[in-house]
Amino acid sequence: MPRRERLEDRIKALSQHWDVMRPEGPGPHPLVIQLPGCGGKKPFQQTWAQVAKTNGAAALIIDSHKHRGITQMGAYAGVCTGLRLRGAERAGDLIAALEWAKRQDWVNPSRIYAAGWSHGGWTILDALCIGDKIERYTGLRDAAANVMDGLAAAFILYPYAGIGSLTHVRPAACKPAISAIVCGDDKIVGSRSPLRVFERLRTQGLNVSVAFFENGTHAFDEMDARDIRVRPDKALVARAHALYAAFLSARL
Repeated sequence: MPRRERLEDRIKALSQHWDVMRPEGPGPHPLVIQLPGCGGKKPFQQTWAQVAKTNGAAALIIDSHKHRGITQMGAYAGVCTGLRLRGAERAGDLIAALEWAKRQDWVNPSRIYAAGWSHGGWTILDALCIGDKIERYTGLRDAAANVMDGLAAAFILYPYAGIGSLTHVRPAACKPAISAIVCGDDKIVGSRSPLRVFERLRTQGLNVSVAFFENGTHAFDEMDARDIRVRPDKALVARAHALYAAFLSARL
C-alpha cells in the first residue's frame, strides 16, 4: 500500500532532489516533467533536458527514489522487479510536480507536459487512469480530483505496460495527446503490450502517435548502460531527440 501523506509534503520531499533546467528569459515557459526509468535519475536525462531547453521548454527531472530511501541497488532489486513503487503509486510524484508547476510564475500553466522512460512511461499511463481514486493508488490524501487535467501532452519511451498496469483495468480519465516510441527488439518490456495499450487509448479518444523503432532495444538512449539486453544506438538517439524536439515545437 502507498504511504499516506499530504500533497504539500510530497512536493517538499521531491523538491529536495529534482533538477530544473530553464531557457533564458523570465517566461512563462512550457515545462516538461521528466520521469526516469526504474533505475532512477541518470546523467543521460540531462541530455534530454537540454533538447527541451534548446526547443524553448524548461525541464524538471524527477528523482522518485532518494526521498523514499531507495538506493540504486535497491531500485534494481525492488522497483525494476515490480516489488515496490509501481506506476500507479509513483503517479503521485507526477501529480505533485504538476501542482508545483502550476504555481510557478515562470511556467506556462497551459503547456505542462510529461516525458517518461520505461517505468516513467508506466507512471504516466497509470496516472491517466487514476481518475478520482488518487488517494487509493498514490497515497496523496488531499490532491484535487481533476489535477491531471493540467497535463497537456505526454512523450513516452519504451514503457512497461504489462500485468499490474492500470491501463488494463481502468479507462483513461484525462486525455492528453501522446507521442510514443516503442522498440521492436525490446527484451525487457517487449513491444506487444505497449502497442496494445496505445491502441486501446486511441479507441478511448486520445490522440496517440507511435514511432516504432524496429531494431531498437530498451534504453537505447543510455550510452553507458550495463545491461546485456540494452544496445545503445547513437543513430536512434538522434532520431528520438528529433521526435522530442518536434513534439515540443508543435506545442510552443
